[in-house]
Amino acid sequence: MIRHHARLACLLAISFAAPPAFAVNKDMVQLETQVQDLQNAVAKLQQSNDERMGVLRDLVQQNADSVNKMSLTVDALQKSLSSQQEANGGKLDQVSGQVQSLNDSLDEVKARLNSLEKALQGVQNQQQSINATLQNLQQQQNPAPGATPDASQPGSPSATAQPGTQPSSGNEAAKPSADVPFPATQGPYANSPSAPVAPAAPSAPPSTDLYKTALSDYMAAKYMLSYSEFGELVHAYPNDPLAGSAFYYLGEIEYIRGKYSAAIKDYDHVIDQFPGNSRIPISHLHKGQALVAMKMREQGIDEFRALIQRFPNSPEAALARSRLNGMGVPLTAKRPE
Repeated sequence: MIRHHARLACLLAISFAAPPAFAVNKDMVQLETQVQDLQNAVAKLQQSNDERMGVLRDLVQQNADSVNKMSLTVDALQKSLSSQQEANGGKLDQVSGQVQSLNDSLDEVKARLNSLEKALQGVQNQQQSINATLQNLQQQQNPAPGATPDASQPGSPSATAQPGTQPSSGNEAAKPSADVPFPATQGPYANSPSAPVAPAAPSAPPSTDLYKTALSDYMAAKYMLSYSEFGELVHAYPNDPLAGSAFYYLGEIEYIRGKYSAAIKDYDHVIDQFPGNSRIPISHLHKGQALVAMKMREQGIDEFRALIQRFPNSPEAALARSRLNGMGVPLTAKRPE
């Protein structure tokens, strides 16, 4: 009996203990299933995020490429604008020089017309003097009828006749006698008081003639010849108003030859010594360009600004503004704070 009851107890214990074990296993399986589902969902989410990040990276890279292309395009446009501004500045310089040359040519033509008028007036005066002299000679050779020549008057036949000789008549009166030498004065002009007296030759030609010749050679691109002629003008007439223009052209020739330092000195002569000269603005402009060409950028900028401040409405000031804009420099200097 005891053994039977023990067996029953064991069976009952086993029967009561079996269901909880099965329930625990089932919950574990469900939990593992849920964990697996969560892991799968996390993996899918990670994969989706990776794909989206890849797309974002591609978009960012494309935007970066577009920005680089735009930057290159902007740089190219800036270079193109700078080159166009420089080209326009050079053309404006050329036009300004041509206008100045035309003004010089016009001045030269006016001076030549004045010289021609003076020469014509001189010719007319000489012609009048010659006509008056001829009339006096005709009156002496053809006296009025009934008039007898006065022996006391010089030039009469009786006054010039030698003693013991008879005065000749007709054509023989005009021939020299064998005993009388030729007179010291041949013709009425040699010692005539009405004959013009030649002026003494000056040591140097007039400044206007020197300037015209030098400018003509400069316009014909004979730079070395015109350089020596302009140099002769400033040496012979250092205080003449034309010397200021001569110094300007000396600077232009030095600039063309690449001698910027010497050109700057010539431009300074125009600016400092000839305050009323019309080439002061363009001298400022070309001096600034020469300074920039010599890698003296700040001094060139100061020269451009001085031109704009001194002659704000001149064409040269407009060129200076264009140069400063092309260099990326403000038109006025910043004041120190």
